[in-house]
This record gives sequence, C-alpha cells and structure tokens, in this order.
Amino acid sequence: MLGLYKGIGSPMMGLTFINAIVFGVQGNAMRHLGRDTPLNQFLAGAAAGAIQCVICCPMELAKTRMQMQGTGEKKSKKKMYKNSLDCLVRIYNKEGFRGINRGMVTTLLRETPGFGVYFLAYDVLTRSLGCEPEDPYMIPKLLFAGGMSGIASWLSTYPVDVIKSRLQADGLGGVNKYSSIMDCVRQSLQNEGWRVFTRGLTSTLLRAFPVNATTFATVTLFLMYMRQGEECSIQNSEPQCVQLQPLQQQTQPTSM
Repeated sequence: MLGLYKGIGSPMMGLTFINAIVFGVQGNAMRHLGRDTPLNQFLAGAAAGAIQCVICCPMELAKTRMQMQGTGEKKSKKKMYKNSLDCLVRIYNKEGFRGINRGMVTTLLRETPGFGVYFLAYDVLTRSLGCEPEDPYMIPKLLFAGGMSGIASWLSTYPVDVIKSRLQADGLGGVNKYSSIMDCVRQSLQNEGWRVFTRGLTSTLLRAFPVNATTFATVTLFLMYMRQGEECSIQNSEPQCVQLQPLQQQTQPTSM
C-alpha cells in the first residue's frame, strides 16, 4: 500500500507554498491590471504560474525521482534516496543548482499558459453559473467551476507535462537518454508515436477535478469569511462585482 504514496513527501512540502504564491500573485496582478477582463484573468494567471515554478520544478523533480526509484529492481536492493529532501540534497551535491532545476524550461512552458487557462476558465464558469453569495447552490457551483478549470488547464498543457516528466526522470540510472527538449520529443515520437503525449491523461484528469474543486472553493469561501466584516459589495457595486472570484482584484475596494 505504501507504494501508492511513493513520493508524497515532496508535494506535501511544496504545495502549501505553491498555492500561496499562485493565489497571491494572481490577486496582486489583477489589482495592478485594474480591469477585470478575460484577458487580464489569463495574464494574471500566467504570471502566477511562471513565478511559482521556482518551487514547483524542484518539488516535481524530487517527486519524479522518488516514484521512479526502484523501478525494475529487487526489493532487497538499497534505495538511493531516503526521502524527498534527501533526494534534492543528493542531486544538488552531484549536479549543483542546475541539477535541482532540471526541467525548468518545460515547467515554465507548462505552468505559464496552464495557469492562465486555469483562472480564465474559473472566471468564465463562475460568471456563467451565477455564483452569487445568496445562492443556496453556491458551494456546488464553486466546486464544479474549480474542478472543470483544473481539467481545462491540464488538457491545454498535458503534452508538455509528458516531456517534462521524462526529462526529470532521465539520468536516474546514471545515463542520460535525452540531450535536449527537442531530442526528447523526437525520440518519444519515433519510439511510441503521438499517443505518448496522452499517456496517463485519464488518471491526471480524475485527480484534477476533486483537487482543484476543493482548492478554488476553499479559497473563495475563506476570503468571504475573512471579509465578512467589510461593507457588502452587493448593495452598492456593479453587478459583476458580486461574482465570487477569489482572486479577482477589482478597482472597487469592497469587491469579492
């Protein structure tokens, strides 16, 4: 059973900081952009995705190495890494700063547009569903919007994620198979065909819905709770100000 949770230490260490960075940067970016438009939602999300890569890339490198460790080996063989932190320390000692940032370019290529789509989809869905504070079905609507936003994000960038994972797993046995991003793409296509870029997509989408549904709903409800002492924006703001966008920072100081 423990094998199903191999590499869980790295996400547990990094996801708290990643979500704090993503939601904080996106909110501040919207505040600076001024207007709440679909384009600004995308740009703010893309900026947040790019900045959080400084934590995301090493975290996913450790997760990938931990999950690949022992593949095809006997159980009695000594493991190379004790845990995620030990994995990063060993990689740093052997390969330096560049080693723990292996796959950074592909991470940027995945996260930047991915988070742009993520927040854009959530904004569009919550507005279309009419997520008003007085709506008795507000929470189910928030959960649905968050889950579908996660699915849309992964669908838009999943092929890049496949290449990133392969590059980060490369060299685990001491031999590097790929010389560059394009070399990885070329070899993957030649050996496995175009379907290689959809491998594992089903399980990723099954995970994406509940994870992102709870993430977005929790952030939205938490911000509502923290701001309940402020003057209610429903009474004296424009109609779009009552949409429950947890990160949308509009020009009205009391907007949600």
